Parts: sequence; structure tokens; C-alpha cells
Amino acid sequence: MTSKIIQRISRESGVENLVDLLATSLPGSDLQSLLLEVYRRRAQMRTPGELLTEHSRNRFAAPGQLDPRALLEFDRIAFGMLPPGFVPITLSPVVPLGTSSVVANLDQNLVVTTIRNTEVLSDSTNAMALECAVRRRDLSREDARATDRVRLAASHRLLRAQLFDGPLQVPHFQAFSLVTAGRDTGSRQFESENITEHIEFHVRLIGRGLKVPARRIRVALTPLSGEHDDWLVEHQIPDLQRNMPEVRFELDRERSSGGNYYEQVCFKIYATDDTGSEIELGDGGLVPWTQRLLSNRKERLLISGLGAERACEIFGRSLYGTNASA
Repeated sequence: MTSKIIQRISRESGVENLVDLLATSLPGSDLQSLLLEVYRRRAQMRTPGELLTEHSRNRFAAPGQLDPRALLEFDRIAFGMLPPGFVPITLSPVVPLGTSSVVANLDQNLVVTTIRNTEVLSDSTNAMALECAVRRRDLSREDARATDRVRLAASHRLLRAQLFDGPLQVPHFQAFSLVTAGRDTGSRQFESENITEHIEFHVRLIGRGLKVPARRIRVALTPLSGEHDDWLVEHQIPDLQRNMPEVRFELDRERSSGGNYYEQVCFKIYATDDTGSEIELGDGGLVPWTQRLLSNRKERLLISGLGAERACEIFGRSLYGTNASA
């Protein structure tokens, strides 16, 4: 449905169906050329004073508040703790237009779209899913039933367009993400092995990197179908608990978010600070993105991410000390 603002703009411009003309009638290259010229002219009209005012008011342009040396130290620790087989990858600041909406089914207005048919990266795992699909496609060309897993890790600064309310929820922030792609091998082997691997990594990173005691860490796993409820209770959670006995592992059937994003199983990771407040630090789950990208229902993808900036802000005091003396 066209908004009242768009209707007004179309009416005042005197061009009927203005949005349809720009969105569907013009070739993408022509629209890009048109918008580039429009913004070139607008930029030429700006004064230094206007630019300074915009810098102080634009929430997307404000610098982050955390000492970057803490994030660098956190990344050093995180990359050094990666499980065998994970390949660090440097992501581009932008991805193809539609990455969030096509891959992850998110509203395009939640990301910052550019006029060069790209969008600013808002979720590392979206871009990593595209790269996984490319690598899995190459493997399947050699062997249609290739089960080789693609494991990628990235630290990246993300920019999101939605408005946030909380003091720790800001438009741009650093996140450390993992993705594992592969092929279904039956008996939930892919799901079980990789959920364990991802969760164990994030828990170890919170414990060793941020000095949070294991007893203060809680992992809540949510089944998104009835069949996965029993599997989590009888197999996945007991396996995790045996490996990390001091961490609290729980089944969360009440989680309301993620049902239209993840499939089968998702999880959240929390840590309790010195005041007794529990903070959400990590999130992950199984997604159907490589299935869509490769048109193959046998493909599997697990994603997870840890809010590095939030984690360092609340728990990373030792990181500040380390960097201050460097």
C-alpha cells in the first residue's frame, strides 16, 4: 500500500504513478544515473555549516562511544579461539540491494539503501550466507552430494535503520558472527554438531575473553516445531550441559521473536553483570537461506552472532586495562 507521504509527493510533482515509474519502468542503471545526478547537485548546494549541523544531528553519522582498542582486543581473542575449520573473512561495507529482504525476509526499510543498487550491511550473516552459497555451489559442481561444510567467521560494524529505545541499542555497532553451511546428512547430525559448536564458542568467548564466570551465563534454546521440542530436551540440551556443566541451559517455549526468521531451532545467550542484571549478548539458529539461494532443500545453514560492542561495554573492563597499557 502506498503511504500518504508518497501519494502527496506524486500529486505535487504532477507525475501520476511516480513511484511505479521509478521502481519498475526505468531500468536499474537509468534509475541509478538519475539518482546520482540528483544527489550530486544536492551535495554541491551544501555549505560547511550545514554539513557540521548534519553531522551533529544525524544518528547514523555519530561515532561510537566505546574505546576501539577494546574491540580490537576482543577480536584478537575471538579469532584466536575459533574452532578448527573456521575461516576468517573480511566483509564489504555493502551488499547487493535486497540482501536483507530477499535472503532474510526483512523489510527493506530496516536497512540503509544506497543509490548504487547496494545496501549498507546490517547483518553480517546475510552477507556470509551469500558467500556460503557461492562456496557450496562450487563444491556441488564437483560432487552434487558434497557434504563438505563451509565455516566462516567475521567481525564487522553493522548499520541498521530502525529506531532503538535502549541506551545500548544504537544504529551502528560491532558484532562477531559465525556461519556454518553444509548438506543434510540425516539424523539431525548437521544441526546437533553445529549448534553445539557455535554455542560452545560463544560461551567460551564470554568466559575467557570477558572474564564472565560460567555460572553467570544462560543459554535459552527454542524449538520452532513440536518435533524439535523433544529432541532439544532429550538430546541437545543434555549434550551441551555435559560439556559445560556450570552454564545454565534451558528450553524457552515462550520466545515470541525469531519464528519468521529462523526455522527448527533458535537460541539466545545471556550473561549476568555485577549488579545482577541479565543482558542478552548472543543470538543464533537454523535458517533456510542457502536452500533458497541454491534452490536445494538439502542445504543447511546455521548462523550466530555475539554483540561485541554491548559485551565489551558491560563486561570488558579487563580489555580496557589491557589496551590502556599497550
